[in-house]
Amino acid sequence: MTGPSPRRRKGRAQDRLAEFEGTGDAFVMYFKERVYATFTGLAIVLVVWASGHAEADHAFFALVLGVLGITAAGFVSDVISHLAVHQEFPSRNELGLLFQVAGGALGTVLIPGILLVLAWVGVLPLETALIAAIGVYVVTLAVVGWFAVRRSKLTWWKQLLVLLALVVLALIVVFLQVLGHAV
Repeated sequence: MTGPSPRRRKGRAQDRLAEFEGTGDAFVMYFKERVYATFTGLAIVLVVWASGHAEADHAFFALVLGVLGITAAGFVSDVISHLAVHQEFPSRNELGLLFQVAGGALGTVLIPGILLVLAWVGVLPLETALIAAIGVYVVTLAVVGWFAVRRSKLTWWKQLLVLLALVVLALIVVFLQVLGHAV
């Protein structure tokens, strides 16, 4: 019976990205884009929720288009960066990696998007769907931060300090994004 190595089991995303050169770098890119998209989704849902007069279809399209926009910007940024550093257009495999990274970022809209569709078709009140979507994004960021800090080689009290610093920085990011979307 074969299975994952007893030392450490990789996640599905990391397994898919392992095909590409620089697996560590590829996984960092994938992870980073998901965090960007999560922050963007959270900011959009917070703005829609705070407006108090949004319709479910508007909330859904604002979320999907906003995350799609940040994902497309990340993809274009990666292509431009590759051109600048390597002085050539990304190869077919490299483009495949960039598309996988973008696809991972789009995945952050799945559960909140489903919640908003349920509000759109009348299964859930919009307020409930928005609050649940906010919860999904906050929990996602909290778990990502906790796992990142927990994997570090820092002592427990330094891990706690880093986690608190990340929470403060995350709150600043969310505040700035909400402010930017609200004006």
